[in-house]
Amino acid sequence: MKIVVDDLSGPEIARFLDAHLRQLRSISPPESVHALDLDELRRPEVTFWSVRDADALVGCGAIKQLDAGHAELKSMRTDAARKRSGIASRLLGHIVAEAGRMGFTRLSLETGSEEFFLPARKLYEKFGFDYCEPFADYRPDPNSVFMTRTLAGTPGV
Repeated sequence: MKIVVDDLSGPEIARFLDAHLRQLRSISPPESVHALDLDELRRPEVTFWSVRDADALVGCGAIKQLDAGHAELKSMRTDAARKRSGIASRLLGHIVAEAGRMGFTRLSLETGSEEFFLPARKLYEKFGFDYCEPFADYRPDPNSVFMTRTLAGTPGV
């Protein structure tokens, strides 16, 4: 498996992200879907990674800079056929390390509160994310959960 920075120019990643957005919109009400679309992911404050296994796109994730020391984890997705195969853990470890190398001292995220998102919340807990209040422009939402972790002093970061 290779994790690479992706410029989001290929049709394969566009389809992958479109499926991600459609799935999230089928689970959560529109006002509670905070996923970025392709144009938003291409903004300069976003770094986006794709995960490839041989020629297959099997996952993706991104961080969005909120300020000089704080970034938000965005667009974490694993291909449905490859869930529970370690892709998400490997990618999240990579993103946490890269965020630290980029000089961020805090990494936060928003994810769903529904049962569907429980495996994601467990993964984030495993990587040291703690539950927190809404950050940045988020507001309290019964369909959202907010998590954060510090990066300063993190081994390997």
